[in-house]
Amino acid sequence: MPAKDLPDLVIGSGPSGIAAAWARLEAGRAVTLVDAGAELEPERAAAREALAATGPEGWGRAAEDFRAAQYEAPPGQLRRYGSDFAMEPAGAVFADPPGWLGLRSSRALGGLTNLWGAAVLPWPAAEMAGWPVTAGDLAPHYRALAEFLPVAGRTDALEALLPGFPMEDARPLPATRQAEALIARLDAAAPKLAAAGITAGAARVAVAPGCRACGLCLHGCPWGLIFSAGQAIGRLRENPRFGYRKAMVRAIAEDAGGVTLHCEGGEEIRGARVFVGAGVLETARLMFTSLPGWAGAEVELADSPHGFLPLLQLYSTGDPGAGPHHTLALAFVELENPAISPRLVHTQLYGWNDFYAREMMMNYGRFLPLAGPLFRRVARRLIVAQSFLHSDHGPRIALSPAGDGENRLRARLIENPETAPVARRARAALARALRRAGLIALTPAARDGGPGSSFHVGASFPMAAEPGRAQTDPLGRPAGAARIHLVDASVMPAIPAATVTLAVMANAHRIAAMAGD
Repeated sequence: MPAKDLPDLVIGSGPSGIAAAWARLEAGRAVTLVDAGAELEPERAAAREALAATGPEGWGRAAEDFRAAQYEAPPGQLRRYGSDFAMEPAGAVFADPPGWLGLRSSRALGGLTNLWGAAVLPWPAAEMAGWPVTAGDLAPHYRALAEFLPVAGRTDALEALLPGFPMEDARPLPATRQAEALIARLDAAAPKLAAAGITAGAARVAVAPGCRACGLCLHGCPWGLIFSAGQAIGRLRENPRFGYRKAMVRAIAEDAGGVTLHCEGGEEIRGARVFVGAGVLETARLMFTSLPGWAGAEVELADSPHGFLPLLQLYSTGDPGAGPHHTLALAFVELENPAISPRLVHTQLYGWNDFYAREMMMNYGRFLPLAGPLFRRVARRLIVAQSFLHSDHGPRIALSPAGDGENRLRARLIENPETAPVARRARAALARALRRAGLIALTPAARDGGPGSSFHVGASFPMAAEPGRAQTDPLGRPAGAARIHLVDASVMPAIPAATVTLAVMANAHRIAAMAGD
């Protein structure tokens, strides 16, 4: 069959895969999305639906039971709805998984967007300087994402610094006690913050209208209002040219007439082109088994390092957990200061959540066994700043095939001597500045995240104008390939500090929109 008569194939139902599928359908092509497709277990789905049917006012003990399963997650794992369905354990992807590595893979319907904090920002033009793709190239594709990606937020000073995704039609999430007070204080301090190189504004989060402010965001929204890429499958199914195949792809072969996916169990799926959006770890595994001469190769992931700085409110907002509230980011703080970094430093401010007091008891309770009430009072005034640095300042994670017959990977850490000093400088500048908004930094309690634990990683097959080995062209094609397009964060030339998912989705949409028949 001629290639033009075959469907296009998309591997992965995460954000980049969904964006690519959407663009190919818009281009008039038939699309088959191939995905491992793990889903929430029926009993956990039933518990979620029971909460959604009742509403927060009638939950009582049911909500406590719903939360309890989250607290029992194994080390290094994230859960939603009390389930591990959305994250693969380290041993499923790595042979001899190193203890230092925080990065994990997902084989779930919707990928890691089942677990994310939903923060979304475009990347500024300056952070993409020298790339074969510009911020202007991504701009129309940011707008195209609005067809299926809901974003809550407001128009403020962040829009001038990070243009590309206008907020004039967006609605903010329901105001929480902490959010109202925090945003008001950041707004009042804006001139002094600007003098320190800081621009602050309300967080932009991928949440659909109708938030009930029940506080279960980190446990799993009972109504599914926090965007998961898997939700878009329903929209895609409305198109008669869209098909879905549940299969685990092990290798890709390309010939003059198209591509063939070799799947677990011996199944083969034929298509005209393939757009690989499986996530950086699964994409690396596929490339090692698919590209000629790559059986013993190595690629390097760039990591945007992150850290946490607890801050204490000097003002009271009462008990933030007693009224309507959410536990997603409340505000974004962007730091531009060449004395700290030539790159933007991005920070997300989080208010109270029910994990804070528990974590303080776990970490310090053995020294202060009667301090539970004190920890609960402190937790009510706690704001946590999560700051991200550009990957230029981060370590690199070298990936290679383990050769163990299971297509697993080995990981090797390449440390960057800049990471710690740049993080210290950024933390100190943030602490000084936020004092003007009534927040005191608890610097001794600050901690840095481990390599890969930000999940803001990529650049293992970076786009280049003239790609060489382990690079891709501006359409995500590895050197020598014509019909294989990588569309996830693997192809980004670097990982800027601002949130990664929105830019990756826009680039995936761009690649798929520009690829031929």
